[in-house]
Amino acid sequence: MHRYNLGFIADDEIFEIVKSTVLKYRTGISLAQFNKNIVDPIKLTFDSKVYQKSIKEAIMDECIRQLDKSNANATGAFHQYLFSYAKDDWQIPNKGFDLINDREHIYCEIKNKHNTMNAASSQKTYIQMQDKLLDDDKATCYLVEVIAKQSQNIPWSIKLNGKSYSHKRIRRISMDRFYYIVFNDEKAFYKLCVALPLIIDDVIEEGGGATTISNTVFEELEEAYSKDILKSLYTMAFKTYEGFNE
Repeated sequence: MHRYNLGFIADDEIFEIVKSTVLKYRTGISLAQFNKNIVDPIKLTFDSKVYQKSIKEAIMDECIRQLDKSNANATGAFHQYLFSYAKDDWQIPNKGFDLINDREHIYCEIKNKHNTMNAASSQKTYIQMQDKLLDDDKATCYLVEVIAKQSQNIPWSIKLNGKSYSHKRIRRISMDRFYYIVFNDEKAFYKLCVALPLIIDDVIEEGGGATTISNTVFEELEEAYSKDILKSLYTMAFKTYEGFNE
């Protein structure tokens, strides 16, 4: 293991946090996993025809999308667990907010991108923060965005039932500014990003994660159904619909 010299977290601690994230990465997908939520064959038909791809290529693209969604959840939790290593004050609660600091009366929701939440999700989160201010008159609530439009720490303005709301203690904050709050180092997030490739290399070199993807979806489709893969997808999705079981 190399020396990372981040200053705000020990080398062995950041190594273990990165290792935990790497081990959560999905490295394989089977037909059962692929169709767990019933894949939309109509979309795959459009994808194949519009982009001039074979149905196999469209299926492989969908496999990568599913793997990427799972891996995004793993990396989304990465910062959350890193903050919990900062001090005893920062904790991951069992429910409610993603991260809290009771001593400083700070309550946070962490999102990957500024446009991750739809209107309903944004409103629900904002109302949760409003409730926290009513419950704790010292509270400051943050919507922490890993990828914000810009470096910022601003009041979060939102519309609820057609009315605009804004409060100085309900805020949108970019990840670099939030790292500063947690670690008292203006460049803490930058330092982490610079060191991260090396840390991941060290984790993988130690044997902490696979580097290849096992994908058996197409082979299982051919074996279980027929050589007509597109027909197989429709049969899986609509097997109880009229005409599809003939």
